[in-house]
Amino acid sequence: MREKKIKTKNEDAKAMGEKIEALQQELESVTKERDELLGKLQRVSADYANFQKRVPKQVSDSVAYEKESIIKTLLPTLDNFEHTLQKSHAAESVDIVLEGVRIIYDQMAGALKSHGVEQIHAQDEMFDPAQHEAMMRKEDPEQADGVVLEEFQKGYRLNGRVIRPSKVVVNRLPGQSPPPEETPPSPEETPEQATDEAEKSSERETETE
Repeated sequence: MREKKIKTKNEDAKAMGEKIEALQQELESVTKERDELLGKLQRVSADYANFQKRVPKQVSDSVAYEKESIIKTLLPTLDNFEHTLQKSHAAESVDIVLEGVRIIYDQMAGALKSHGVEQIHAQDEMFDPAQHEAMMRKEDPEQADGVVLEEFQKGYRLNGRVIRPSKVVVNRLPGQSPPPEETPPSPEETPEQATDEAEKSSERETETE
């Protein structure tokens, strides 16, 4: 009986030893995995800190480069404008000066187009609130309801996105759908422009009466 108890104790001790050994191996594995994860976390943290320092400089450099690029494309236009002004006094006719101004205008439009800027075509198009801003409405029975009759100010897109809508006059025929909401003159417009628009509106009302 005594030998049997001793044998049982030895087996229990052996089993306990094996269990302790397995736990130690598991602990070593977990510790190794923890150290690896900690190392990765430290590297990611260091990379992120460097990223935070690097990005503002990259953004600043990119903005400065874009500014320089835009200015360089506009400088030839400025040169031609200066030459036109210098030669305008000796021009034989107004047509020659106007031709020089037209060349400068086309050159400016080309420079803007090279940077993704394009004009919005509004004249004779159907009113689109995403691209057009209605300043007033008129009635022209020879045109379709909702068509743009006049442009007060050209609109522009930058890389396909509207950065300034076209300010327009919209045709409104009796009995048709409600007209687009009219927008009052913006603060950027001169008093003369606002007066002209008011006179046009008054004339329109008089004609209607």
